[in-house]
Amino acid sequence: MALIGAHMSVAGGLDKAFERADALGCESMQIFTRSQRQWQTRPVSLQEAEAFYRAWQRSNVGPVVSHASYLINIASPDAAVRAKSAAALREEVERCRQLNIDDIVLHPGFAMDGGIEAAAANIAETLLRIFDDTQEYKTRVLLETMAGQGSCVGGDLAHFTEILDKANWHPRIGLCIDTCHVFAAGYDLRSSDAYERLVAAADKHVGLSRVRCWHLNDSKAAKGTHLDRHAHLGEGEIGLHPFALLMNDERFADIPTILETPKEGVGDEGNLSFLRKVRGQ
Repeated sequence: MALIGAHMSVAGGLDKAFERADALGCESMQIFTRSQRQWQTRPVSLQEAEAFYRAWQRSNVGPVVSHASYLINIASPDAAVRAKSAAALREEVERCRQLNIDDIVLHPGFAMDGGIEAAAANIAETLLRIFDDTQEYKTRVLLETMAGQGSCVGGDLAHFTEILDKANWHPRIGLCIDTCHVFAAGYDLRSSDAYERLVAAADKHVGLSRVRCWHLNDSKAAKGTHLDRHAHLGEGEIGLHPFALLMNDERFADIPTILETPKEGVGDEGNLSFLRKVRGQ
């Protein structure tokens, strides 16, 4: 079965996320290992890493996924922006190694006026350089599907094929599928047939073995609008059916399925309760 979880706050310390996740009965979780709104950050201290490890050992949480900074844009045609972004991503890889986190979810970035082909080349080149610098590390980078707004890379699954082609299908590149994003980008998943078509498209463009995480969100906006507007499960345009299908899809057994739904309203507790129910718990 897919491992249900949510994005957890690290307020008060990275290790505190486990207490919050356990209180909700999470089997997986996503965190920010650093401030998402600042370029500068301090390294993870030995004390922080030890506290994180001890909390993880006590916890019922399995896989932990990090979400990289929203500031990072390794697709940018601007060399200075790309260099700054590469340095920030390299630091995140190091932080995750210290914390024993295997996967980093990364927004592919914006092509700006450079076009998708150049953006894909920039992404691939940057990732390959980071992987070359960290050959002994196991940390993967999971490129996230996007809503396709503006010059954003990742609204079309074919973008990931292009990136992987240019990166020689490096084994440390994976995919995170965000249900709201793919729906807003134009991929339907509201029926059993539509869900199967989405999974088939992911298999065609990247291979299902590279799908290492799902972000679970309903969408306030209609299909194909390219608007990234998250909603509680069943309270948007997608509905409940595809989430029930995913929870029982053996192809994604042991894969983190992370809620990024609003914290108000039914909150994580209500959404997690639904996921357990459709899983037969």
